[in-house]
Amino acid sequence: MTDGTTGKPWTLAARIVSVLFHPLLIPVYGVVIIFSAPTLFGYLPFTVKKVIFSVMVINNVIIPLSLIPYFRYRKLISSWTIDDRRERIIPLLTSSFFYSVTVFIILRFHIPSFLKSYVMAVAFLAIAVTVINFWWKISIHSVGAGAMIFLIVSLSVRMQTQLTWLLIASVIAGGLVMSSRLYLHSHSPREVWSGFLLGSAGTMLVLFLL
Repeated sequence: MTDGTTGKPWTLAARIVSVLFHPLLIPVYGVVIIFSAPTLFGYLPFTVKKVIFSVMVINNVIIPLSLIPYFRYRKLISSWTIDDRRERIIPLLTSSFFYSVTVFIILRFHIPSFLKSYVMAVAFLAIAVTVINFWWKISIHSVGAGAMIFLIVSLSVRMQTQLTWLLIASVIAGGLVMSSRLYLHSHSPREVWSGFLLGSAGTMLVLFLL
């Protein structure tokens, strides 16, 4: 329902969820999860955590978001949400480039291989979404949801630590994100589930092979 009494509150809630779990923020949330989970990664020096977090935020959140007004000014995109598949091409190419730069920077650090693999997984997903978008629209929010859930699964398996409550929270968050995209009619069920499968399979593949 989308009438004035019930539609607007649910629409607002769906939009808030979409913003809170914006695809650009998910990789940063992943780093926070890795550093805050009860594993050995939590004992990394604060300076190391701060540098990695700063690189991710600057390269993969601040710079891409700061370019959106320019894309809008140049009429490369017609809306802030960039719903049109063709209009997504340049922003996605830009994000993929900066994710690749992040990989180049992070690989130079003497940090655990799991962290390097995670950054490479994020870059892999960004490039995969960009390639797919040339022919078909896929839910990037759902890619992020799948990646977040299976990051926790991979972290739990690799570090042999139970992260049950963290996993439950991520599944609930992922469900809310995917439901929100459907409720807002931003994607079809096929686009949402395809995004989730790409995010989960891509994350698992990279984190277990590298």
